[in-house]
Amino acid sequence: MVYPSVRARATPFVRGRDTIDDAEAVARSLDGDLDAYAVLVARYTVRAHRTAYLLGAGDEADDVVQEALVKAFRHLSRFRVGEPFGPWLLRIVANETKNLTRSRRRRADLAVRLSALEPERVAADGPVGEVLAGERRGTLLKAIDVLPDKERQAVVCRYFLELSETETAQVLGWPRGSVKSRTFRALHRLRAHLGTDGTATDGAGTDGTGTDGTGTDGRDPGGEVSGG
Repeated sequence: MVYPSVRARATPFVRGRDTIDDAEAVARSLDGDLDAYAVLVARYTVRAHRTAYLLGAGDEADDVVQEALVKAFRHLSRFRVGEPFGPWLLRIVANETKNLTRSRRRRADLAVRLSALEPERVAADGPVGEVLAGERRGTLLKAIDVLPDKERQAVVCRYFLELSETETAQVLGWPRGSVKSRTFRALHRLRAHLGTDGTATDGAGTDGTGTDGTGTDGRDPGGEVSGG
């Protein structure tokens, strides 16, 4: 999935990848050590693939991750020593996914693509867990699919990828306040759309608007709250 030379030389370090931390792997990679970069590839490929897949790359997630790993290696000198490597890499993955979805001009069908995920990966005791409790899972996924793009991305990062607010802000390139506000609005739309019995309500449209064209909280649906 990465350079053949990286994969071929990775075996000694990949087998003992728990013995080398990210900081050391990055430092060695900057010195041209492909084995060290292979450690980072082995450690983060699955998470990077899952990020690309959930943010809309779908069947093209492999290509997105390949390109992201190549760019990360080429621009490793821009990585700030002391910061966590994972969110930095995932931000590159997110940007590559945006490029992909922008070029093909269509939204990924999240409801279908999330169907292969294990239900237990969703945080059971968080806000999404509250919505999910007693609801049909398929209905929830369809509701997530029709969320506005940025709100859908926030929910995916926070509750499917289980990233913190800070990590989500780094991955998506948003201020932390925007993560908070967009996640709040997304959860509000989901609760309004699903109601309390697990079925879509008639009083709210799938875009979070009421039947009178206003937002389900009485505000104009196009309005942004401070920090979004």
